[in-house]
Amino acid sequence: METGRCYGCKREFTFDPAEVETFLVDPETGLPPGLTVLASLRPATPEAVARSVDLPVCPDCIERAKRFQF
Repeated sequence: METGRCYGCKREFTFDPAEVETFLVDPETGLPPGLTVLASLRPATPEAVARSVDLPVCPDCIERAKRFQF
């Protein structure tokens, strides 16, 4: 088990690294590759994808996101 900060709500939580949902984020921008600060999409550059890391998302944020799916 590991402890980390949720990408969505920034709360600390304990998780199993093999089973936690993750979000690919470019540490230089704090956003997923290919997403702008205005939430528009653009092609992700190979450099942005290469430097991106998987950040954990807590179960509460996953449930909130599922409620907004159409």
